[in-house]
Amino acid sequence: MNFDFSDDQKHMQGEARRFLEARCGLARVRAVLDDPDCAYDRDLWRAVADQGWLGAAIPEAYNGLGLSRLELCVIAEELGRALAPIPFASTLYFLAEAVMLAGDAAQMSALLPRIAAGELIGALAVSEGPGAVTPETLQASVTDRRLTGVKIPVTDGDVADQVLVLARENGRPGLFLADMKGSGVVRETLRTLDPTRSAAKITFEAAPVTRLGGAGEGFALLEKIFDRAAVLLAFEQLGGAGRCLEIATAYAKERYAFGRQIGSYQAIKHKLADMYVKNELARGNAYYGAWALNADAAELPTAAAAARISASEAYWYAAKETIQTHGGIGYTWEADPHLFYRRSRQLSLVAGAPRLWKERLVSQLERRNAA
Repeated sequence: MNFDFSDDQKHMQGEARRFLEARCGLARVRAVLDDPDCAYDRDLWRAVADQGWLGAAIPEAYNGLGLSRLELCVIAEELGRALAPIPFASTLYFLAEAVMLAGDAAQMSALLPRIAAGELIGALAVSEGPGAVTPETLQASVTDRRLTGVKIPVTDGDVADQVLVLARENGRPGLFLADMKGSGVVRETLRTLDPTRSAAKITFEAAPVTRLGGAGEGFALLEKIFDRAAVLLAFEQLGGAGRCLEIATAYAKERYAFGRQIGSYQAIKHKLADMYVKNELARGNAYYGAWALNADAAELPTAAAAARISASEAYWYAAKETIQTHGGIGYTWEADPHLFYRRSRQLSLVAGAPRLWKERLVSQLERRNAA
C-alpha cells in the first residue's frame, strides 16, 4: 500500500510553498504579533481564498473545488511551515468539516459557499475553562433555540462569523450554530501565548441558535470532528516542525564557536538528529491518518490519535531545541524560534491536549484488542 502523495499533489504542495514564501514571510507573522489590534492577516486571507484553498475539500455543488482531503493535508503542511496567521484551521478543519459531516441541505447551502469564498470565518466553542468538558460538567444550555453560557477560550472566536457551540438541550449534549452578529452575544478578546492565532471569551445570553445534527449527538459528533481535525492539524504541525529543523540546521552551519561551526559539535548533532527522527515518526503517523481520513476508514479514530500525539510531540521538541541550538540569542524577541514555539503550544491544545489523545488512543487499542 502506497501512503505517499501523488505527483499532482506534490506539485500542488510546491506551488503552495512558493506562494506562501512570497506572501507570508516571517515579517508578516511578526506584523500580526506586534499589532494588538490585528487578529489575523486579512490580505493573506483574501489571497488564500483567491487561490481556492478555502474550498479545496468542499464539494463543487457548494462552489468548492471538490478535491480530496489529501489536497487539504498538503495545503495544511505548508500553512504550518509558514506560520500563516489566518483562521484557516478553525474555519476549515472544524466548522466546514462539521457542516459537511452533520449539516442538513439548508445549512450546507447557507455556509459552505461562503466559506469557500472567504466570506465566512468559523470557530469551535467547547471549553468552559480549565479542564476537559464532559457530559457531567457541561454548563452551556439551549432552551427554545436560545443559547446561554460562557465559552473560554475560543480560538479565533473574536473574528468568527459563525461559531459551533457544544451545549445541553433538554439535558442532552448537542452542537449548535450561533451567528456572532446576532443578538445575545458578547465577545472579549483574550491575551494568549500565540497572538498570531487569536482567542476570545464568548458570553451567550439567550442567543438564537440552530442545531447541527441530531438531538443528543453532541459528544459523538464532536469526536468525529476532532478525528478529522486531528489529522489536518498534524500536517500543520509537521510543517512547523520541519521548518524548525531547517532553521536550526542552517544556524548550526553558519554559527562558529571556538573556531568551528557549532554543528560540528556532538551535542548539536544529537539535537538535530533527534529532531529529524521525531519529525519522521510523526510524518509516518500523519500519512496513515491522511489515508484513513480520505478513505473514511474504520481505523480513523486510532490513526488520528496517533497522528495527533506524535505531531504534537515532534513540533514541541523541534521548537524548543531550535531555541537551544541558537543559544542565548534564541530567547530574544528579535530571533525567530519563539514564533514557532508559540505556535507549537497553541496547536497542541486547540483540539484537546495530548494527554486526552493518549487516553483516546489507549481506549481505541483496548477495544480493538478485545474484539
